[in-house]
Order: sequence, then structure tokens, then C-alpha cells
Amino acid sequence: MRPKLIFSKTTLLLLMVSGFFLSGCLKDKYTMTYTLMYPVYAEKAEVLATVNSEPKASIKNPGKIFLYGKYIFLNEIDKGVHIIDNSDPAKPKAIRFLKIPGSLDIAVKGTTLYADMYSDLLAIDITNPLQASVKKIIPDVFPDRVYSSGFVQDEGKIIVDWISKDTTVEINRNNGNPQWLECITCNFALSSDLAGSKSSGGAPGVAGSMARLSIVGDYLYAVNRADLMTLKLSNPQDPEILNTTSVGWNIETIFPFKSKLFIGSSSGMFIFNIDNASQPLLDGSFSHARACDPVVADDQYAFVTLRSGSTCEGFNNQLDIVDVSNVYAPFLVKTYAMTNPHGLAKDGNLLFLCDGTDGLKIYDASVVSKLKLLHHIKNMETYDAIAWNKNLLLVCKEGLVQIDYSDINNIRQISKLTISRN
Repeated sequence: MRPKLIFSKTTLLLLMVSGFFLSGCLKDKYTMTYTLMYPVYAEKAEVLATVNSEPKASIKNPGKIFLYGKYIFLNEIDKGVHIIDNSDPAKPKAIRFLKIPGSLDIAVKGTTLYADMYSDLLAIDITNPLQASVKKIIPDVFPDRVYSSGFVQDEGKIIVDWISKDTTVEINRNNGNPQWLECITCNFALSSDLAGSKSSGGAPGVAGSMARLSIVGDYLYAVNRADLMTLKLSNPQDPEILNTTSVGWNIETIFPFKSKLFIGSSSGMFIFNIDNASQPLLDGSFSHARACDPVVADDQYAFVTLRSGSTCEGFNNQLDIVDVSNVYAPFLVKTYAMTNPHGLAKDGNLLFLCDGTDGLKIYDASVVSKLKLLHHIKNMETYDAIAWNKNLLLVCKEGLVQIDYSDINNIRQISKLTISRN
């Protein structure tokens, strides 16, 4: 099998700069180190059969989060889904890990879990989480989850891992650049940069603000890079695609509020009406500078974070508050400078903002033109949050943290599932 060259943007820059200066040296030869990445394949049928093969797994690279009933569903980026029993938020217990290669997004309705497996969407029966099984595969819901510039998966197989190997080569300056260097830029892998039914005794389905999947009643809405897809869930384990609506480009997130879907993109926010749930209609939109764009909303305002340093290629780090009381003509109320904001959550007048390396910020948003910072928790790198029943679920680089904010003047961390460094 031919190895696949994978470079980070930083590595690419260093290689290009290194090559530039070395070419001006008097030496006839120089060395260059690069990384070869070998994909590890498994048959698709084998992958589907082993979804439920892991009793538990360490949290190493947490991603998106979904709360349903007493369970937390936490994505392990490109690896699968942790199922966590949160009956006692002070003592959360990981009970199962579902192995799903290429998984980034999750949603739950009743006893069915929806998760992506690269470009496909899986419907998984979790009636008994210890005996979960795949019931349906919906292909090409996320067609942009592929590799660029000629790298094609073996048909019928799934990439379940990568093996990396650092390699140093000696380059003869007089012979020009080696063939692989001439195509450095063509070998990038694309980076993996709710009103659901209520279960007895717990929370309704609630997703974080970074979600690409949203469940409203008997419908599942999914956004890929350009489209909004509507799926009927009359039989939750047999989703039926009803239609696909073109939205724009670089679509990133979806957030439901009452009869609206707020969709974030790298260039703006779109508001869709779902009074007719099977046929979402665009009501209005709001444009902003190019940047990544999670959003949450209430009856009057949408809260939009913009951040730089990502595949969205933006340079803005800010919170935009947009008046959406007239969805046909949204307008900017105020912008607040931030460090590198990611996800956010809102509960009443409280706004929880994950400001990346600058930690968690909690605001009194009763007057949006004059946000009041109530708490700033530093020394953690935050990604996304869910605020439910006075308990904040916070996904951060350090793990999954839960914070009791029932007394906003005396908030306290009640539990933490830490990252495994092994």
C-alpha cells in the first residue's frame, strides 16, 4: 500500500520555510524529516458488527456532547461515543463505549442513537446500552467527510486508525525537489475541525452548540458543509430522508429554538422556519466576517461566537449579539471582544461562553448591550457546554466537568471525568 503523506498547516509552513533557506546554502545536500501516515482499514461489515465491542474506554480527545434522560453521550473524536450514566452528577459513571470510526456528531431520540461514521449516518438501537446494535445506515449525509486530492478509501472499507512514521531523507540540491515535495499541498486530509422527546425522569434531548444534528419532535435535521437535510423519524430506527435544502457554504452548526433552526456558517447565520417540520423555509439571515460560528438563541436574541485559528480561516475572536425578534431582518446589537470563543449555552439570563484557552466565562445577559461578567474560570481550555437544570456540562481539554450553578454567587465544580494521558 502506498503511504499517504499527511502534514499539519504548521508542519507545512516549517517545511516550506526550511526548503527556502536551505536552497540558498552552499551545501549540495541537506536532509528533511517528514511524516508518513499509513491508513489502517477494516471491512465495513466488521466495523458495524463491533460497534458495541468495548465495555468502556478512556476519554482522550472529547468532542461534542448530547444530554438525554440520565445519560450523557460524549463524542470521542473520530473514535466513537462514550455513554455516561449521570444519575448522580457528582458521580458520573462511564458505562459503555460505542466504537464508531470517523464519528463527530451525536443525537438521541428515545432508544435510538444517531451518529456519523465519516460520510454515513448510523441509527443505533440503545434500548440496552450494553447490547447496542446498528439498525440502519443512511449513506452520504455528510459527503464532505472525505480526504482531499486523490486519496480514496478502499470501497467497502473503513479507516479505523492511522499509523505514523517519521522519515528523514537526504536531498541532493542539484537534483531539485523530490517528487513528494512538489505535491505537498495536495496531500492534506480534511481536518475534523433540542427539542426531542422527553425520557422519563430526566432531561429532554439537549445538544451542545457545536452540533450538526438536531432533533425536533419526529424530525432529525442534519447540516453538512452546504445543505440542510430533513429526515422523518416516525420509526426512529428507520430514518427516512425527506428532502435536502441548499443553505450556502461552510455550514457548521445547527441550534433549534421553538419553531426555528439557527444555522451557523463561516460567513453568517441563517434562520429557518419549521412550522412545516418536513419542509424548512429560510426566514432570514445575518452576515458577519469570515470565522467559525456556533450560535444559541432565545425569543429575541441570537448569541454568535466567531473565532480564528481554524479551518474557517477567519481572524475575528468575538461574541456577536444579534436581534432576531424580526427574523426577516436580524441586526447586530453589540460585539464583545473574546480570546478564542467556541461553544456557548444559555439558561434564562445566564450566558455560558467557552473561550478556548481563556477558560469559561459566565455572564449576566439580562441587558445584552451591557453584559456583566459574573465568573471567569481560567486554567482550562474549553470547547462546548450544555446548561440544564442548574447543572453545566462543560467539555474541555482536561475532560468533562460538571458545575453546579444553582447559586450563581457560589458556583462549584461537582465532578470531573479526566483525560487519559496514556
